[in-house]
Amino acid sequence: MTQPVSASISQLRKDLEAVGQGHVFRFWGQLAPAACEELIADLRLINVAQLPKLARLAASESKSMPAQADLQPASVIRRESISADIVKGGEALLAAGKIAAFIVAGGQGTRLGFDGPKGAFPISPVQGKTLFQLFAETILATIRTYGGKIHWYVMTSPANHVATCSCFESNDFYGLGREGVSFFQQGVMPAFDRSGKILLDQPHRIALSPDGHGGSLLALATSRMLADMAARGVEHLSYFQVDNPLVHCLDPAFLGLHDASGSEMSSKTLPKADDLEKVGNFAAIDGALTVIEYSDFPDALAHMKNPDGSRRFDAANIAIHALSRSFIERLTADPAAFALPWHRAVKKVPHVDLESGERVEPTEPNAIKLESFVFDALPLARNPVLMETSREEEFSPVKNATGVDSVDTAKRDISLRAARWLKSAGVQVPLSSDGNPDGVFEISPLLALNAQQLAERRQLPGTIKPGSRVYFSPDPLSAQ
Repeated sequence: MTQPVSASISQLRKDLEAVGQGHVFRFWGQLAPAACEELIADLRLINVAQLPKLARLAASESKSMPAQADLQPASVIRRESISADIVKGGEALLAAGKIAAFIVAGGQGTRLGFDGPKGAFPISPVQGKTLFQLFAETILATIRTYGGKIHWYVMTSPANHVATCSCFESNDFYGLGREGVSFFQQGVMPAFDRSGKILLDQPHRIALSPDGHGGSLLALATSRMLADMAARGVEHLSYFQVDNPLVHCLDPAFLGLHDASGSEMSSKTLPKADDLEKVGNFAAIDGALTVIEYSDFPDALAHMKNPDGSRRFDAANIAIHALSRSFIERLTADPAAFALPWHRAVKKVPHVDLESGERVEPTEPNAIKLESFVFDALPLARNPVLMETSREEEFSPVKNATGVDSVDTAKRDISLRAARWLKSAGVQVPLSSDGNPDGVFEISPLLALNAQQLAERRQLPGTIKPGSRVYFSPDPLSAQ
């Protein structure tokens, strides 16, 4: 028998009061019926049974650095050591439709000065293609290269879901077709004050934020996307994040290595730019492959050197992974028991003062946000594999409007990679007085997915004029 709505609200209120969070109903008597419904909808997104543990973590000042003494550098497989047979195995998986692309795209473009989903930000240096378009063209080119069907799973957030879907629809799904892309939303977590109390964003709304990319695994299960993958015959997911325009979305060498190794979760890495680069650090703790965030990694370890002077902990996490569908199914078999560790982040969160009812805009960090990270699944995986790639080839994140890891550096790196590919294909690329390529270059993924494919194209020019802005595509080449 269905419980009356008023009775279910009464029980929810009792449950929240029992765990010390009854204050979220502070303004209930002042709310209009529609506002009451919005508050209840927010509260039903929260796992009340987990709140005591989450509140204690929010109120804690402890760091997340593991306490184990046996901390060692992670073992890395060099790309050049991967055999041709393993690469062919990855190509066969792509041809058979056993690989799906999976992008974490819940972010907004706010830090870039852009009003919309980050994936809709124009980033390519000549054509101004968006991140979404670059990834879609890479997937489409992979389908054309190897045959088969490759599905794209796009994880959004409540803040950008509608806008993301609209972006794809208005661009005719970038050539992949409506049937080639599936969208689903990640979960949310409440923000807490430093005493562990849930913050109200408005008298009738909870201060909610995305639960981190680790929540993507649970969201795959609760959204029925895992079942969809099983129905399509997908065995592995190629995971990447929306802010890296250089990523090889579907790399047969990496995917072949993952499959041939019997790995449940594999990752790509590259050497750190400097000791204190703000990236996670791959390490082995008691033999288990792990990522330790830069904020939790002691400076003494970050600066540690090997006898030959090289950096001892030098494997950076660049958020490129391969995960077996069966592994995600195992982790999410009981959603209530899904438990990747939560990480604390101290942030500025606007909130409603419980006494005055007025909105507070903090000038200093005042709240705790909790996130789970997908790389925390690595210690739970069987036979995890770590493969090295190069920064120049595959990593230039767009995190800031200017400076390090910015729009400008990403556009520069897209152009520099294109110039290297052209040079390796025998094209005479002009150089400026500082030795860098003189011009701006962009290669469509539909023309070539890598330098080797580009070298096989016959319509390339022998030389390029200095200062040119050149876009290379399957259509006749155009210079601007």
